[in-house]
Amino acid sequence: MQIVLKTFKFLFFVLLSLSISHAVDLNWENSYDKALKQAQKEKKLVYLFIGADKCKYCNKYKKTTLSDERVIKRIKKDFIPLYMSRDRDKIPKKFELYGVPRHYFLTAKGEIITDYQGVWDASGLYSLLDEAIAEQ
Repeated sequence: MQIVLKTFKFLFFVLLSLSISHAVDLNWENSYDKALKQAQKEKKLVYLFIGADKCKYCNKYKKTTLSDERVIKRIKKDFIPLYMSRDRDKIPKKFELYGVPRHYFLTAKGEIITDYQGVWDASGLYSLLDEAIAEQ
């Protein structure tokens, strides 16, 4: 019985690590100030994704949309990805904390270009990325 339990635990951790491997590809910043500094340095916009630790919609979004290779490449090219959890991080007051997942597109100075709420599929997010760049 212990062998079965150990095997199950091992497989669980392997599957867990595989399921989050793409989300790691974006190298999310968790500090608002550091993200702005990096955006200024690299002359990019900031994509701020505000979520909650136990939000099933946030987790779905991470596992589907943010695992899409085309989305990952586009975000890396034009944005500094910033993830902040309303449960753990100190989020500036100008951002709405409820109704997660919430998405903000910011200039390198922290000015809000546009914001959206909800779960987007890959093509929908890709369109929002285009829109943010066009509106800056």
